[in-house]
Amino acid sequence: MKRTGDLKLIQELNRSIILDTIRLQGPISRSDIAKLNKLSPTTVTSAVSELIQEGLVYEDGIGHSSGGRKPILVRFSPDSKFLIAISIRNSFITIAEMNLEAKVKRKEIHSTNGYSGDDVINYLLDLIETFLNSSINKDLCIGISVITQGIVNSSKGVIRYNAELKLKNVPLKDLLEQRFNKKSYLDNDTNAYLLAEKNFGLYNLNQNMIYITQGDGVGAGLLVNGSIYRGHSGGAGEFGHTSIDRGGFRCECGNIGCLETYVSWPAIFSRILSSLSSGKSSGMLEKVNGKMTEITPAIFSEALQEHDELAIKLAEETVSYLSASIVNLVHLFNPEVIIIGGEVVANNPIYLAKLRTSVLENVMEALSEDLEIHAPSLGDELEMIGAASVLLQDKFHFSLNQVY
Repeated sequence: MKRTGDLKLIQELNRSIILDTIRLQGPISRSDIAKLNKLSPTTVTSAVSELIQEGLVYEDGIGHSSGGRKPILVRFSPDSKFLIAISIRNSFITIAEMNLEAKVKRKEIHSTNGYSGDDVINYLLDLIETFLNSSINKDLCIGISVITQGIVNSSKGVIRYNAELKLKNVPLKDLLEQRFNKKSYLDNDTNAYLLAEKNFGLYNLNQNMIYITQGDGVGAGLLVNGSIYRGHSGGAGEFGHTSIDRGGFRCECGNIGCLETYVSWPAIFSRILSSLSSGKSSGMLEKVNGKMTEITPAIFSEALQEHDELAIKLAEETVSYLSASIVNLVHLFNPEVIIIGGEVVANNPIYLAKLRTSVLENVMEALSEDLEIHAPSLGDELEMIGAASVLLQDKFHFSLNQVY
């Protein structure tokens, strides 16, 4: 049921706006908070008192006055509480304790041990319980935020479909809240990375962006006119399952010729193994002392930088497939910025440069003039910052359209 004209809802929104203002602008006076947000001094004073009582903000010094009593300034207290951020990948689960500025305080990475279906969910719940119990004061935890690959209905907190882990219609939000009695959140991983870049990265001024991941799988997050575009049931952005070859390979999703079967790391890795097994030479083999199965995206990147012929050939094949599909996205959504992340692109500037060139050469001129294509700006902790951003988006009432 949609809440409209609800006094409690208005109070919650005002409180979130006030907290976010203090977070971004502090130390700041109560009167300046009121002026900045066009709120009454009484509303601000009441909300700030509650936030101080909860330990989320604290009084910190005296401000300047143009006449009359000098104002007391308030500042955000990011370490007063924490959240649990979780990323579920096909092969591992990362759990972190994060402060309220999305900074990692403690982190663990666990293999999924080949679990799938109910087994991987039960394993996840046990990992969270152990991790939460090892916190100094778990009562200070404000919530649990989970991101995962696949189709996710974030509003209902349901994993609609994750092919690799064999998850279908899993009510993970409800399972978490029943088990831990903590408010919980769930979102698609690529949407979370887009939120992270928008709120904590270099792209807070941009209103139309696409975030593409190229790693174990291939996905896209879409920011359209300042809002995450999710589609009817959370399925928007399944970029990897757009078909590029109706006579191609069958994908695990059941479709034929999906982009993911051509440009994901498993697809590239398979072509590397096939080429080496057929007698092709490559420095990649020397880097792993002949153990082909130990070739990683990082080794592929090193080989590219060393102008390895096989690496260059495979990179150019992959770029041809991926760039053509990205051009389609540009023509559909006309973004200002495309961010391309994932294991294949990480620390791989030559590959990204080839991809950027190919996209810009084939996009309509009217749409390519101001188009920027970049790697992520948030470094190694993007995954955890993304997971935290899903919760903090709600907690701080981030406005994706608003720039202070």
